[in-house]
Amino acid sequence: MEKNIHQVKQKFVEGIVKEISESNSLMILSIKNLPSNQFQQIKKSLRKYGKVIVMKKNIMQRIIKESKKEGLLKLKDYIKENPAIILSKQEGFDLAGIMSKEKTKIFAKAGQISYKDIEIKAGPTNLLPGPAISELGNLGIQISIENGKISIKSSKIIVKEMQKITPQIASILQKLNIQPFTVELKPLVIYDLLKNEVYDNIDINSEEYLGKLKGEHFKSLGFARKIIYYCKETILYFLNKANLDAKIFDKTKLNESEEKD
Repeated sequence: MEKNIHQVKQKFVEGIVKEISESNSLMILSIKNLPSNQFQQIKKSLRKYGKVIVMKKNIMQRIIKESKKEGLLKLKDYIKENPAIILSKQEGFDLAGIMSKEKTKIFAKAGQISYKDIEIKAGPTNLLPGPAISELGNLGIQISIENGKISIKSSKIIVKEMQKITPQIASILQKLNIQPFTVELKPLVIYDLLKNEVYDNIDINSEEYLGKLKGEHFKSLGFARKIIYYCKETILYFLNKANLDAKIFDKTKLNESEEKD
């Protein structure tokens, strides 16, 4: 029996080693605090980009040893208990960017520290009048009854950033079907098999970077207009300005001519 188990493990290791040799990137992931259901959802959504595999620490160490790839040896410090990896044909940072968008919503838990303000917005709910009336009232939320159901009269922040979530708040958020938090697979380290390079400290936030790029774009556009720099992004502005200035000039000339007459 023990021999069979060893053979199964060895076959698994050999299979992963082969898949690594056929991949362009390997990523070690953090699945800490990631609920099983949400993990399966994200794993499913990533299938077209790569293969997510969960294994024991000692198995991962065996894979690294048997792969005989120098770069993989650098990953040992990133292997925690029950590590997850993703093997992909995608370039590592492209894959990390895709993963940053693959988030799934979760409910808040009692005792959890909120990393943001949580607001209950005004509007109708599916809650029937009953115990929920007093629960909402205890949180200082104004309500009314409309069409036989509870309606929130005005929006209210019930949890501030860095505040602990109480059992009462966790309960009412679930009843309102409010999932204020998101979870995701976080890349800890990327091994680029084509370049034989290892990258860590990976923090990709596409929305944040896009916002920064837009902000820098508007700043540079304003600066270009100020120094009268002609390019395809500014030429329309200068043509419109020139047209407007010409109309003002013609109007001024006309007024001067009328005054002389």
